[in-house]
Amino acid sequence: MAPRATMRYVVATARERLLMKPRILIVEDDPRTSASVALYLRHAGYDVAEARDGLSALDAAASQRPDLVVLDLMLPGLDGFEVCRTLREAGPTPVIMLTARAMEDDKLRGLESGADDYVTKPFSPRELVARIGAVLRRAKPAAAVIRCGDIEVDLALRQVRRAGVPVSLTATELRLIEALASAPGRAFTRSELADRAFGHGHEALERTIDVHVMNLRRKLKPERSRGSAVILTVFGTGYRLAVMDSDGR
Repeated sequence: MAPRATMRYVVATARERLLMKPRILIVEDDPRTSASVALYLRHAGYDVAEARDGLSALDAAASQRPDLVVLDLMLPGLDGFEVCRTLREAGPTPVIMLTARAMEDDKLRGLESGADDYVTKPFSPRELVARIGAVLRRAKPAAAVIRCGDIEVDLALRQVRRAGVPVSLTATELRLIEALASAPGRAFTRSELADRAFGHGHEALERTIDVHVMNLRRKLKPERSRGSAVILTVFGTGYRLAVMDSDGR
């Protein structure tokens, strides 16, 4: 496997972000596809940057500070999975993955690597633009902090902390833990969580939610002790967030 590029983001001030158009980084090795998507995005009011391979994508992400990345799966050099994993390590920038593969396992692998959504080729550029707008709206922070046990969800900073320690999550994972933490003890169905994560009408597979919850559990690494919040499976329904009692239950 090729070595990962070292990345460091420079954070823009709130004033700078307000004055900028949302910036979309298109990572696509086919110039015609990239040009077509870029044209539609510019017409929709976005600032656009482009990259043709994995390493160039990571360099562009570090220097251009995109608000969202449209990432092709099949790239020369580093493939889309590896690029997505590296982007995830650097920050919570949303990623929409483009894939020519229709197999469910490939889509799930993309979500496991950190993608927030996926679009299967061939696709309509207008649909992709609509998906981008929806993902950006869902990623927009609110000025609030939600607490459940030792978990804090800071929506203004788009950050989750367990026992005061920041936990790096994707934008989709952030929306899921926000939903679960907003109603501790309530059992959410997979369909409800899909609506929270991807928006109403998105045809998300139940296994898609299971993958994101599995990633959340791995990243949050709960201690089964009093006051520790843990994501529990509600068999036949979905998931709920609960706070452990003195017996660790």
